Amino acid sequence: MGLAGWFADQGWTPFGFQAATWAAYAAGESGLVHVPTGAGKTYAAFGGPFADLAAGRGRGGLHTLYLTPLRAVARDIEEALTRPVQALGLPIRVESRTGDTSGSVRAKQRARLPEVLVTTPESLALQLTDPRAAERFSGLACLILDEWHALLGQKRGALLELALARVRALAPAARTWALSATLRDPPGAAQAAVGVGRPARLISAPLTREVRVLSVRPERPEEMPWAGRMGFSMLPRVLAALDPAQTTLLFTNTRNQAESWFQAIARARPDWVPRMGLHHSTIDAEERTRIEKGLGDGSVTLAVCTGSLDLGVDFGPVQRVFNIGSPKGIARLIQRAGRAAHQPGQPCEVVCVPTHALELVEIAAARDAIERGDVEPTGPLDAPLDVLVQHLVSCAVGGGFEPAAQLEEVRTAASFAGLTDTQYGWALALLEHGGATLKAYPEYHRITRGEDGRYHISSERMAKLQRLSIGTIVEDTAMSVVMRGAGRLGSVEERFIAGLRPGETFAFGGQVVALAEVRDFTAFVKKSSRRPSRVPAWGGGRLPISACLAEASLDMLDRFDRGEAGPPEMEAARPILEMQARMSRLPGPGPVLAELCSTEDGSHLFVYPFAGRAAHEGMAALLALRLGRRRPASFALSMNDHGFELVCEGSYPYAALLAEADPFDDAGLLDDVQAAVNLGEMARRRFRDTARIAGLVFSGFPGKIKTLRQIQTSSSLLFDVFRRYDPDNLLLYQVRREVLAESFEFSRLRATLARCRADGLDVRTVARPTPFGMPLVIDRLGSSLSTESLEDRVARLLGDQP
Repeated sequence: MGLAGWFADQGWTPFGFQAATWAAYAAGESGLVHVPTGAGKTYAAFGGPFADLAAGRGRGGLHTLYLTPLRAVARDIEEALTRPVQALGLPIRVESRTGDTSGSVRAKQRARLPEVLVTTPESLALQLTDPRAAERFSGLACLILDEWHALLGQKRGALLELALARVRALAPAARTWALSATLRDPPGAAQAAVGVGRPARLISAPLTREVRVLSVRPERPEEMPWAGRMGFSMLPRVLAALDPAQTTLLFTNTRNQAESWFQAIARARPDWVPRMGLHHSTIDAEERTRIEKGLGDGSVTLAVCTGSLDLGVDFGPVQRVFNIGSPKGIARLIQRAGRAAHQPGQPCEVVCVPTHALELVEIAAARDAIERGDVEPTGPLDAPLDVLVQHLVSCAVGGGFEPAAQLEEVRTAASFAGLTDTQYGWALALLEHGGATLKAYPEYHRITRGEDGRYHISSERMAKLQRLSIGTIVEDTAMSVVMRGAGRLGSVEERFIAGLRPGETFAFGGQVVALAEVRDFTAFVKKSSRRPSRVPAWGGGRLPISACLAEASLDMLDRFDRGEAGPPEMEAARPILEMQARMSRLPGPGPVLAELCSTEDGSHLFVYPFAGRAAHEGMAALLALRLGRRRPASFALSMNDHGFELVCEGSYPYAALLAEADPFDDAGLLDDVQAAVNLGEMARRRFRDTARIAGLVFSGFPGKIKTLRQIQTSSSLLFDVFRRYDPDNLLLYQVRREVLAESFEFSRLRATLARCRADGLDVRTVARPTPFGMPLVIDRLGSSLSTESLEDRVARLLGDQP
């Protein structure tokens, strides 16, 4: 009896897309299942391989490999796949393997892999370094790629594509099925999943799962702050909306925000604490597991979390989902909403909580975009060579490779379909003898070519270093936090601990602790009854608004400006939007709004392209450089998702200079951006991550992790050597390209400049900063040194509002 029989025993009837996927698997096809969240994708993908195993085919070795981007949900998936196995009493092992897996389970898996293994991309890459990889993967029949959209367009996804290419070479008959609910280009995503040149079947269904976007709005809209990222002004309204009897996920956009909101709720409602939990990626695995199990058995009814719980299968009783702040992306909001009532055909609902008034517009725009079926595009990367270098070393460790066959194999990965012979030869040369500049250093001679023409790892030491360095998730050096007498709480970035004094309190993992001492790269803490003086901040703390949501926000503002009846969020934002319209006008499609004003701080230029924080950072620096060439001045810059500000002391003829020549000209753009933002220094910092991924810099052995300063020193030395003696080094080229693409979203910046040229600027002179300009001023003032309070400085700039 296969999964269909088990469905019948449960009283379930398979959906058409599930039956179609089972039949496609039986016919030897691969592809993508693209249906709404909660429709039953997991069993759609597992039904085919389960029928194999139920019939006795593929037992005794690895048959199905189920890959998830989040280790937090691996156990959940394992339980879902185990249910039919146990119900039918089949002698089949279903296990997971992640960084949280115990040593005893790992030892058992080293002896023999289970028939069904749930794992992460990094754990798969590690498995491929086993010299027995060819034997262990030879009987693999199915690869399942869960939440495929979460990996596309990232280095994690590129590394997984290479690993999949390797697995298919070891198990040519293996079929691949990717799963997703939020893709803009399902056919392209399907092709990336199955590999270049292979047939890709797309299975979808005319299922509609309503996504209801609600919001908590201020009782008095005029009291809503104009700026901010925490949103504590909404805490009383959120507390009133929460019901501890209903299992709820309260999502935040950052770990810092999650820690802060957990503490705020706990202080306000200490009676809820026994049923609360905090979940993010740097909390210890045991505590995360406790929260996940608690959500399933009802002992945890309110989990404050980050994207660590965005993805995965059914959490069982989760009834409500809240999102603190703008989701910043449409697909992200759909995914989070789908955690509620995670059942086929059931509508899902998410309650958004604005952290400041202008986020009301983004929430309304997100709902509108979802109703139109709009979502952000994703696609493969363009041959990231640091990822390729890491993968080639893994292949050398895991049995070796023949270079010509390996190149053919690599090009079946979508991100490397366009890899040139020159790029591949350069990567091999770097690994074999250190490339053009590192030939004299044996530690960079990582692979060696034997008489049989195959490359192998050069030493067992190199193999050990490779296994310790696998993966593309690179963060600042993490320091363990250990509670005396209670064990490990998790980890925070080294630079945060370095800024604490002994005895200073901070919030972490849902507790308030005081630093006792730092020893052996571990922060020892003790429980504290005082309020926390700090909350850890992690790198990459701000999510940028997506292009889709930015466009939807501009459209929403335009409709409001035309007097169209709007959703309740726009009504709540009416006071601030009408004030903006009185003082200037609302940003919208067409000419880009720019505002000029003078205050005691100097002359201000505000521009609102709605292109996202990263693109605005580049635009602000570029505009300051080009204006400064014609009229020298020292500018202070500020930027957010909606626009940017330039300010300089005294009067400055912005209007005349903007009218005289086009500061948004595309000519010389790259050179000017490099001059404006010190691209060389940014590339140096970025190279630290690239060097770690490529294995040129080793982060240290377990228990002896190098400090961030040590890693930066090592990578900076290599960067300078390459720049001086090998300026055409392909990793330097890649780093510069990535700085432009990721730090400034260069393609978006260029498109926004083109819009400014085509539609022009609508320059308005205002008496003081407007509601859209004031958040930029607050950001700038908040990061400057002054003995005057921020509130007093802002009040003085605002004066009496009209």
